[in-house]
Amino acid sequence: MKLTPSADAIRLAIPALSLTVLLAAVFWLQPRAMSYVGLNLLFNLAVPIALATIAQMLIMSVNDLDLAMGTFVSFVACVTATFLRDEPLVGILILAGAVAVYAVLGVVIHLRGLPSIVVSLGMSFVWAGLAVLLLPAPGGQAPEWVRSLMTMKPPVAPMAIVACIVIAIVAHLIVMRSSLGVLIRGIGGNQRSVERAGWSVLAARAAAYGLAGVFAVLAGIALVGLTTSADANIALRYTLLSIAGVILGGGEFIGGRVSPIGAVIGALTLTLAGSFLSFLRISPDWQIGAQGAILIIVLALRLLLNRLEYREKRR
Repeated sequence: MKLTPSADAIRLAIPALSLTVLLAAVFWLQPRAMSYVGLNLLFNLAVPIALATIAQMLIMSVNDLDLAMGTFVSFVACVTATFLRDEPLVGILILAGAVAVYAVLGVVIHLRGLPSIVVSLGMSFVWAGLAVLLLPAPGGQAPEWVRSLMTMKPPVAPMAIVACIVIAIVAHLIVMRSSLGVLIRGIGGNQRSVERAGWSVLAARAAAYGLAGVFAVLAGIALVGLTTSADANIALRYTLLSIAGVILGGGEFIGGRVSPIGAVIGALTLTLAGSFLSFLRISPDWQIGAQGAILIIVLALRLLLNRLEYREKRR
């Protein structure tokens, strides 16, 4: 009997192949990057992007989309650089309240039947305004423990790579192995079936949004640990990067089809793409467009492989 790769295997293989090819191209252009220090510089900002991508993935797993991810991470960064350093208890309470707000948003969206795009777009202005109130100008300072954690130097691999592996494993266990993760993905796949089985769709959606808030908070804290200060606009690009990371990693906008490991690989690929384009001496003004082109190529490859798999099944 002829064996064909499963859809999940294809969904994970394409982002892994993309990362491998891109990494090989970077090493070819800059051989000195093939070292501990070089890898650390290449993937330095991968951790907050990976965390934000996982947060977006949780929202997308219930067929929603969060357009406030960038401004929320920026708000968290401002809280981290101010209250979390000077008044840790107040900072923790603010961040816990922000996570609770995310969970409430999930409840409101479900109960009122509101489009998540509209709600999150409105919330993006709220988070942006709060961030500006906290830090009207770039400033603040990272807490020492956050800075120490993000600048650790593990003996085997750079901290960014080790942290991304841990993030991928934890997210995989939550989303793919736990009963809550199955329930969340079930809502994206067939909400009526979940309701008929007696599960609370409202509680599951609130949990998905709450977990997304937790990962987004961790993204903001990690970002400040790397930059040592904050700004109200420090993570605005994270909205598009997180969506692109999920799609690049094999996720889809509907159907609850997501891949936590693939999402982290997608985040690593997007992070590496910036360095690759810099080595090619492409202007920063064109880099966003070039990253979009890379995403389109990967999506086209995935579509081709999916069609080939469909044809094999029909034979």
